[in-house]
Amino acid sequence: MLPTCSLSRPVSPIPARRVRRIMEDISLWLAVLLFLFVQPMYAEASAGAGELRFLDSPGPGLESATLVSTDYQVEVTGLVADVRLSQTFRNPGRQWREAVYVFPLPAKASVYGLTMMAGERLIRGEIREKEVARQQYAKARSEGRKVARVDQQRPNLFTTHLANIPPGESIAIDLSYQQPVRYQSGEFELRLPTTLTPRYMPGKVVRDGATAWQGGWASPTTAVPDADRISPHTVLPEDVAAGSHQATITMSIRAGLPVSRVSSPGHQLASNWNGNSVAVTTSAGSFAMDRDLVVRWAPARGMTPSAAVFQQQWQGESYLLAMMIPGLESDQQMARELVFVIDTSGSMAGESIAQAKQSLLRGLDTLGPDDLFNVIQFNSQTASLFIDPVPASGNNLARARRYVRSLEAEGGTEMASALDAALNQRKSGAVSQTPDGVQRLRQVVFITDGSVGNESALFQRIEQQLGDTRLFTVGIGSAPNMHFMREAARFGRGTHTAINSRSDLERRLAELFGKMQSAVLTNIRMEWPDASAQQSARPHRIGDLFRGEPLSQVVRGQAPQGDLQVSGILPDGSTWQQSLSLEQAASGKGLHRVWARQQIDALLDAHTLGKDPQAPARGDIATRVTALGLEHDLITPYTSFLAVDRTPSRPESAAMAADSVPTLLPAGLASGMLRYPQTATLAPLFQALGLLGLMFSAAIGLLKWRAL
Repeated sequence: MLPTCSLSRPVSPIPARRVRRIMEDISLWLAVLLFLFVQPMYAEASAGAGELRFLDSPGPGLESATLVSTDYQVEVTGLVADVRLSQTFRNPGRQWREAVYVFPLPAKASVYGLTMMAGERLIRGEIREKEVARQQYAKARSEGRKVARVDQQRPNLFTTHLANIPPGESIAIDLSYQQPVRYQSGEFELRLPTTLTPRYMPGKVVRDGATAWQGGWASPTTAVPDADRISPHTVLPEDVAAGSHQATITMSIRAGLPVSRVSSPGHQLASNWNGNSVAVTTSAGSFAMDRDLVVRWAPARGMTPSAAVFQQQWQGESYLLAMMIPGLESDQQMARELVFVIDTSGSMAGESIAQAKQSLLRGLDTLGPDDLFNVIQFNSQTASLFIDPVPASGNNLARARRYVRSLEAEGGTEMASALDAALNQRKSGAVSQTPDGVQRLRQVVFITDGSVGNESALFQRIEQQLGDTRLFTVGIGSAPNMHFMREAARFGRGTHTAINSRSDLERRLAELFGKMQSAVLTNIRMEWPDASAQQSARPHRIGDLFRGEPLSQVVRGQAPQGDLQVSGILPDGSTWQQSLSLEQAASGKGLHRVWARQQIDALLDAHTLGKDPQAPARGDIATRVTALGLEHDLITPYTSFLAVDRTPSRPESAAMAADSVPTLLPAGLASGMLRYPQTATLAPLFQALGLLGLMFSAAIGLLKWRAL
């Protein structure tokens, strides 16, 4: 038997010293390569420090983000303002781009026109059903044609989509809209929002793996399914290129009576009078889009309006708008139960919380010896100062003032629980009789910036729990959500105001608290001469009227003849009556759109509240709102404007990248509310520096190991 032999030979292990040497060489080479990668990024960052950069671009380096500038041309005639809003988007890069820009408009804006200026060509937009507009936009986008689409996300929040912006060129979008001018306490006011406070999105995040690109900082939630579409990124003015996010305004005021003064709480204005007409612009020319532009004007002494009627013929039908100021001046003597609710969430940090606290302290000063009160604060949680409302004694007021001064802003904006606490503290009605035998009128003052994404659910909550309580809202900050302020007060049978700055605070609050202590006109009826036109009057039900506020209603099918009869009930039970002749109706503009907007709002209210058994079903509401939008050329939740260039301009071989254009952080807000896009930061640089540090740390560790 032959001896066996093994053909394998034991492999000697690699010496540990050799392993360490290999690892050291690899680490050092990786460090060198990483340094070569980081150096151009650092140079690029240094060249444009602080400016938003666009990463999805061909070739080396980073490109500046899409630039946007805005111009307002405003014509005020009586109680209606007609606005042409021009948005210019500039692509400073080398790649074709699509800009997506979420922007605010006034809460009652009626958008009725769109034009796109591409080079020398003016392209007029047309109203479309929203889904049709989306499909036609996507088709034109893929074919390389310049195309613009404007959608409504909220009554005061819209989105511009603009595709195929050529490298190094600009495209201008002109939006035409009209808005009502607010009149109260002897003064007219027009508000033009330019940015928005980032909104809190309650509910659980809904994960959708099919979602490819998300333009907003927030993800959809169970409570706010469109959160990604209403959450534009928020940056500082120094984060955008020079000239971007700047606005200009040219305003003409023809109030129909002499104007004595024009002012603004947040901007310096230059005004020139020409008879009864006033031309207004900002003194500095352009201004940063980081706060609402508020313009106020007052009639000359002795010229305060008491009534006005405007008439328009449109497509063979007559539209009339009537306005009347009853002049309620008597003060109420009834004791009150006053509940103050203050928003202490993170969005209120900075100047806003200071304004809110000062507002609440001012409200405490209005309490009388027979009043009861409580203070509720809310953020992620809700807390009450007292278990139940307490008498407005010296000790209780002193304790409340100390409590208010100690409040700080942090956490989320869980507004629903705060509404529950305020509206359910006493369920016996607005006029309640306590053990001391005193009857009290129940009022709630809600102080907030309104930065929430679930407004409709909150309105429904107010409607369901209000009872006979009255809810008053105080908008805080340089860019509050005025849609929430206005509608929450309307559903709460109260009124609203807004504080733009601390210098504006005392006057606005004096007016609000004066209204709360004054006579209220209820059960208001406006009877038009033509009974067949009465059913078309909008709003169909007029809310309660406070001191210094006007009554207004628009009607379709009423000829300018006969008298309008107006009546209401005063707090003492007596009847107030007045008549207004329609014979002297002045010529009006866009009244058919005012009527259509009121009709649309009534249909959407029926859907939001879901309480009227006569209200149409959701599908029927969508059909009727769509029909109104198409008939009157209005953007609605179901209609959009679309402007399409016929000729393709982007070559088939050229790629295009989407760029979500940010908004500016509202003035006075804390930096914690910044919401940067991923392309806006130097994150890749910092990541690379971190890896470089790890490589050097590993190399040093190996050297120490070798030495040991």
